[in-house]
Amino acid sequence: MKLTKKVHDNNERGARRALLEDIFNDMNRSRFTVYKMNFVRGIFFGFGSVLGATVLIAFFIWVLNMTGALVPGLASFVNDIIHIIQK
Repeated sequence: MKLTKKVHDNNERGARRALLEDIFNDMNRSRFTVYKMNFVRGIFFGFGSVLGATVLIAFFIWVLNMTGALVPGLASFVNDIIHIIQK
């Protein structure tokens, strides 16, 4: 019983993989289009990563600035960190 279920699952997984490969090959007839598509995806992924990191760092600096304004004892420490980051 257990072996037949395992064989059935493997057959189903293989059929799904073959179907996905057929669909991929039908949509992308040449390797050049696949390489071009992956290159463009890589550019957008890199741009998105840089943009996201910039937004997170700006938000972090803003939070540090607000923390320095609210807590007077931390103001000099936060200002030192902000000056280091701005360099």
